[in-house]
Amino acid sequence: MDSELQRQVCTIHMSIYPRTFTIFVHNLCMAILICNGFQDDSILVDLAAALASAGVNAFRFDFAGNGESEGLFQYGNYRKEADDLRSVVSYFSEQKYDIIALVGHSKGGNAVLLYASMYHDVTVIVNISGRFALEEGIEGRLGKNFLQRIKKDGYIDVRNKKGKFEYRVTEESLRDRLSTDTLLSSRSISKGCRVLTVHGSEDETVPARDALMFAAHIPNHDLHIVVGA
Repeated sequence: MDSELQRQVCTIHMSIYPRTFTIFVHNLCMAILICNGFQDDSILVDLAAALASAGVNAFRFDFAGNGESEGLFQYGNYRKEADDLRSVVSYFSEQKYDIIALVGHSKGGNAVLLYASMYHDVTVIVNISGRFALEEGIEGRLGKNFLQRIKKDGYIDVRNKKGKFEYRVTEESLRDRLSTDTLLSSRSISKGCRVLTVHGSEDETVPARDALMFAAHIPNHDLHIVVGA
């Protein structure tokens, strides 16, 4: 892996069968904001450990600027994250591992789906609570009139309820998010790629209707709505 990727926090869960791999990608910064802590990370840790126990290796990592990884957090940056994921897949493929699935949670779900639309070398994708309508959910983070404010100042600093600084959203990263076409990328995923979307019916951050949109536009798609979650 290149030097930039090596500075990202990575964890490998090894099984007794060394040549198959599942790659998890997730957005810890978003998880902190959504779950008020590291709850989503612990879920993926448990899932990765369970897969390792079942004989499947799992590699988890945070994108640059997320969680404990170095770099600046970017509100958009979906294409760059898909490229980072490409580097991870290429590295393990060169080490003779068989990449059997990519699993992404929240913003990571969007990253693995975008990856699948760009590169057609992984045949199973799992999207957990990814957002289809990327133009939605922004005001809740950035506040009212965010477009006018960010155009004026070039950035918006997001703070928690106690007024503590969380992260900075630049105009460039906001434009990147708004220009990412999930409809086009969903339709660009090949029929040979099996996609599973898992979403909670009571998700207050990303509504379950986003999962229905993925199901409507991805050619080979299964949908599992977890009732009450």
